[in-house]
Formats: sequence, C-alpha cells, structure tokens
Amino acid sequence: MAAVSSSDSDGCGAESNEANSKWLDAHYDPMANIHTFSACLALADLHGDGEYKLVVGDLGPGGQQPRLKVLKGPLVMTESPLPALPAAAATFFMEQHEPRTPALALASGPCVYVYKNLRPYFKFSLPQLPPNPLEQDLWNQAKEDQIDPLTLKEMLESIRCHAGLSLCRETAEEPLSVQSLSFLQLELSEMEAFVNQHKSKSIKRQTVITTMTTLKKNLADEDAVSCLVLGTENKELLVLDPEAFTILAKMSLPSVPVFLEVSGQFDVEFRLAAACRNGNIYILRRDSKHPKYCIELSAQPVGLVRVHKILVVGSTQDSLHGFTHKGKKLWTVQMPAAILTMNLLEQHSRGLQAVMAGLANGEVRIYRDKALLNVIRTPDAVTSLCFGRYGREDNTLIMTTRAMHRAFQTDLYLLRLRAARTYLQALESSLSPVSATAREPLKLHAMVQGLGPTFKLTLHLQNTSTARPILGLLICFLYNEALYALPRAFFKVPLLVPGLSYPLETFVESLSNKGISDIIKVLVLREGQSAPLLSAHVNMPGSEGLVAT
Repeated sequence: MAAVSSSDSDGCGAESNEANSKWLDAHYDPMANIHTFSACLALADLHGDGEYKLVVGDLGPGGQQPRLKVLKGPLVMTESPLPALPAAAATFFMEQHEPRTPALALASGPCVYVYKNLRPYFKFSLPQLPPNPLEQDLWNQAKEDQIDPLTLKEMLESIRCHAGLSLCRETAEEPLSVQSLSFLQLELSEMEAFVNQHKSKSIKRQTVITTMTTLKKNLADEDAVSCLVLGTENKELLVLDPEAFTILAKMSLPSVPVFLEVSGQFDVEFRLAAACRNGNIYILRRDSKHPKYCIELSAQPVGLVRVHKILVVGSTQDSLHGFTHKGKKLWTVQMPAAILTMNLLEQHSRGLQAVMAGLANGEVRIYRDKALLNVIRTPDAVTSLCFGRYGREDNTLIMTTRAMHRAFQTDLYLLRLRAARTYLQALESSLSPVSATAREPLKLHAMVQGLGPTFKLTLHLQNTSTARPILGLLICFLYNEALYALPRAFFKVPLLVPGLSYPLETFVESLSNKGISDIIKVLVLREGQSAPLLSAHVNMPGSEGLVAT
C-alpha cells in the first residue's frame, strides 16, 4: 500500500519524478497484505473527531476469510471477518441528528452491513426471488417419490439449458436455485442421498449485490443525507431509504450492472448510469423503470467515473472514452497499457475534478477530459485507487499494488523449503541433539561450566520412550587435540531408565594460552554401529584463566 499527498504546485503538468513531482511520498508498505479494489475503499471521519480513516473491504488472499479493515495512518485500527466476499464499500449520512458522524455500508453477498462508530448497526438482506415453477414442480415430485434421481437430473439439465438460452435472448426466465445446481454437480452414486436430504426443503433463490453507490436524498450538500443504490445479479437497481432501509425505487436493466455513477437528488431529479456485463452503459432518470438511453461500447468496460457532466469509461481496448449523459461520444484517449482500475480525483479547494487510471505498466495517469495532467510511476501495477482526506491531510492519494504479497509468499515458501531440507539432512546425518528414529528415542543436552583452563562439561542424556529402557550406548568426543585434552574421549553409558535425564560429567582442559576456542563434537553411538544415533556441537568458551596468567 502506498499513500501520497498533493503538493501546492500547479495542477497541470507532465510526468512525476523526484525532481519535479506534484506529490509528496507519505507512506509505502510493501508488506501491508491488502487485497482489494477501488470499489471497496472509502475514506471517512467515522468518529466525528476530524481524523479520517481508511475503510478496506479485504478479499482475503489464498482462501483466507474476507475481512473488514479500518486503517488509521499506516496501522490497522480494527479488523473483523466478513461472511462473503465484499462487493463495495461506501460512507453516507443516515440522519440529521447530532453528532454528524457518517455510517459505513459494506455490500457482501446478498446483504448490506451498516456500521455506526465501527459497530454493527443494521443488516439489510435482498428479498428472495421466486423459484422457477418447473424446477419447483420437479422437486415436489421428488418429495412424493414420483421421480427417480436420474430423471430429475435430466429434467433439471433441460431447464438449465433453456434458462441459459433465455439469458442470451435477454428474456425473463428464472435460472435454477443453488440446491438444483449443487445436485447437478454430484456423481450418480451421491444423488439419491442428496435428494432424500433436500426434497422436503423449500426451493430458495437468492441474488447477490454486484455494485453499490450513494445518492443524495434531497440536498446536494456534502454532509446531506444519502440513499444507498444497489446493483444486483438479477439485473436490478434498488434505491434504499437511509433510515428505514426499505426499497424506495426498483429499476430493471437488460444485463447485470458492475459499475454505477449517479448525480442529482432522489427527491428532486437524478440520473443514474450503469455499466453492465453485456458491454453497454444504460442511463436512467428518476421516474423511469427502464433505461432511457443506451451507450454501446466496442469492448467490455473496466471502470466508470463521472467528471462533472461527462461519463468517462475505461474499456478493455486500453482506452478512455468520454460520453454525455445522452450517449454522445465526445473524445477517446488511447492508453499505453491495459487499464486495471479507475477512480475520481476531486480537489474541492480548486474545483478540480479528474479521472485517475491505474495501468498494468505501473503508471497512474490523471486526465481532465482528454488532457493528461500527471503521470505517477509506482513500483508495481496499481489495483485500487482512492483520493480524499486521510488523517488530517487533504488531497491524499492511496494506492494498493498487486504481486508484492505473492513475491513475499514465494520467498517465504522457499525459506520454509530450505529449512525443511536442512532439517531433514541433519536428521539423516544425525547432526541433531534429538534422535530421528523411534527405535532409539534419545535427547541430548550439553552444558559447559568454568572460566578455564579446566572446564566441566556435563552431558544430559535422556531416554524419551514411555516404557522401554535403553542399554549398550557409547559416548565419543571429537576435538582438536592441539587445543583441548580430555581424560576420557570414549566411554560407555549406563542403563537409561525411561523419562529420567542422566548427567554424564567429564573435564576439558584448554591447552592454548592465546584464548583460542573451538567446537567439541559429542556423538552418541550404539555398540557395533558406526553411524551415530545423535550428536551435539559444543561451542567451547575462551579460557580466561590462561589469558590472565
């Protein structure tokens, strides 16, 4: 994660570099471990203390659970798990009561979770959809044992094919429920048990939220009460009341919305632009249940930003397009690389609005209409952008990049692999104070006492088995005879009773008067075997007695 703040230089210019930059580097953390996109980032004064926090809907990498994170400066202030992947995050004012602190809305799965003062406040769930009547009839037959599992599978497959064709023709036919889709994935041997378990349950079909934004209720002020606008997988747009969380308006689309942009107020007049999966952008107004205008793109949209009265669309053809709200194309700008994310840059003090585009080549390009204002080069490709007030600093740009966590994980896995290989090699060569074989469960610990030139070396040898004593062991010392002298370099070990630690003592005399020290190797052997059962390396201290004399 990186955060930069805008300097007071002029807003127009070319590429940023160290000598001529319009941004001051504030924070860079390659180990932030944040995995999100622009729609799941929000900046807000959540406690009304003037300190703006960063809200992150984290996707949870590598199969980990998605989480809601709130950052204060470079540190994660709070963190809580989410039941499903987040789709969008937004902050809005619910009422006019004092103190005026915004609420946080997080769309995840079929629900919107609303927080006030970072505490759970309300949960709105999308209404359930009516099931496919043919599917319902088939499961009713299965409930009465009037149809076998194989026939049920064939009929459900037929319904799924017809539903898919109706989606291609953009006609209304309900797809299958999760229960039926799960049944179709089973093997033949598993079908009967599944039918017996689920045939008495009612068919439920639940949609999920794909995108979310806010719409002012009746005033255009920055801290005015706002409604939540939800886009759903069943090709609908829902406007929610900010206090009761009832559905104020419902609009239908020909395809699933993925990006939303709104302008105006719900009680007065508003325009709503929805970029959909079919590659079109649909424009709706206050009293319309269906789109009023349609913008047909030549490629799939990757981002949608409203800059004043212009809709700026990024496409998979590596280009930005500017459109009016009636669908007239104004301009096109070609990008040097693929567009990964887009967001709005709004500087209230200067009345500046611009679009930010994060590219696959590690650039963040800022455009006002089709004029390039600035280019920011980043260490890696930017996956999410957020601009606003952070902490107590205005005009802060927050960016998250990809691949850094993957590189860190790769290095970590390699480190673990090398450690495991080294440990295995130590066990196989008996270079460990713990025995690797279950037949000879032993543990060795060595301790050196004294200042020199004579040291006391105590070996603590333990039989770690539960019931079997061990007999016939030998202790051998390997050392530099020019530096040390031992009275016994080889002796037998007495019978080792399970569970007891046996202290085996010997003396080591240092022969060097220069304070030189070395390693003494201790080997535990079995009579009649050349390979040691275990070993230990004793780092001998320097002889302070010889140096003093």
